[in-house]
Amino acid sequence: MDPGHVSSERYNSTVLDLGRHRVNSNERIRKRIAIIGAGPGGICAGIQLLKAGIKDFVIIEKAAGIGGTWWHNRYPGAECDVPSHLYSFSFEPKKDWSRPYARQPEILEYMRHCVTKYELTPYIRLTKEVASARWDEDSTTWDISLTDGTSVESDILISGVGMFTELNYPDIPGVDEFRGTMFHTGAWKDGHDLTGERVAVIGTAASAVQMIPEIADCVAQLSVYQRRPQWILPKEDTAFTTEQLAEFIESDIAVPSRRAKIREGLEGFITFSNREILLNAEDAGRKNLSAVKDLQTREKLTPSMAYGCRRPLASNLYYPVFNRPNVRLINSAVERISANAVHAENESTVVDTVIFATGFQTTRYLSCIDVYGRDGISIHEAWENGAQAYLGITTSNFPNLFMLYGPNTNNGSILEMIELQVAYILRQLRFMDEHELRWMAPKSSKMTEYNK
Repeated sequence: MDPGHVSSERYNSTVLDLGRHRVNSNERIRKRIAIIGAGPGGICAGIQLLKAGIKDFVIIEKAAGIGGTWWHNRYPGAECDVPSHLYSFSFEPKKDWSRPYARQPEILEYMRHCVTKYELTPYIRLTKEVASARWDEDSTTWDISLTDGTSVESDILISGVGMFTELNYPDIPGVDEFRGTMFHTGAWKDGHDLTGERVAVIGTAASAVQMIPEIADCVAQLSVYQRRPQWILPKEDTAFTTEQLAEFIESDIAVPSRRAKIREGLEGFITFSNREILLNAEDAGRKNLSAVKDLQTREKLTPSMAYGCRRPLASNLYYPVFNRPNVRLINSAVERISANAVHAENESTVVDTVIFATGFQTTRYLSCIDVYGRDGISIHEAWENGAQAYLGITTSNFPNLFMLYGPNTNNGSILEMIELQVAYILRQLRFMDEHELRWMAPKSSKMTEYNK
């Protein structure tokens, strides 16, 4: 269901639990909104609130800069896996992306541009980390506690923490014994020079596929530990020419036409329901694999699962790396780590640096914050059998809590999903104002029905 087309008094009364508050004619209503996270979600929400004339809000960000995942993920080769021309807000389209798939610095600069242009900076509080948020039934407000001992009270709580917040570390014995350098791609160690080092990369998540080709040239030895191979398709990866950029910028139809063409290609692809498309994708993946010269290595890199079972990846640079004499693939899980080595499959490899490319805990929504709803129920308890939300935005028993890119949000460009969800939130805020409501939450039955 498209949240961009859902709103009416009848809809709200049948889908939502509503709490009415009688307002005296001489009483001033204060609506304070707290947004957690200054990533794409928080930025979009803040801008749209300002455009709607709502200024009584704050954006709480734990990092020292804005951008969310694009601030944190600074590993070499970090880039978007959605075509660039789909990765900008509709209200602030970017025509001059330098590449078909934008790199992290360019995306972060775009986010900064949006914050500056729409004068959002005064509403953002950096280096402020939320520890917990608790719904107060008596005051019908959210009590938000920060790790520095301060707190924020808000009527509305918008979570923009996203999916890529909590790093995923494998449970490997001996990690604490390692004497070398160790870090996660999502928390890249700035300033650490890998030149001439013996490096182990544990995991082959998207960050590994992007990062490994960037460091292979400078390291003395690169050992890649893979539990199971994934399908990696080729992609359009050449920087746009000066002529192409001029056309994108000067033409009124060039970028919309490109967006339409990209959408057409994605529509039948992202649902993973068209068997012919999936088989064609596997064929493309096998052709991409042919870049690996050693047949045994190629076999180890060939997935046994159908395309679409895991997150789709794309790279023209990953497979050729395994033709390099200083790169080795270990096709098994790491058994343990010692003071100076990684041990797997009855062999030990001495290394200087261990890099975890093991992704994020993408199914543990709001896992980094303790959130308590009605009657003190924890959101972790409410979701112990799996996270659920209505339209990926609201969840029962947690009044006035709105999530951006929450459970069961649609596939595709995250920025498009965020825009639609922010539009939905603004409509609900207007509905609450018009009907003098203090809170709303989806009915449990409607949420369950939506998530079937």
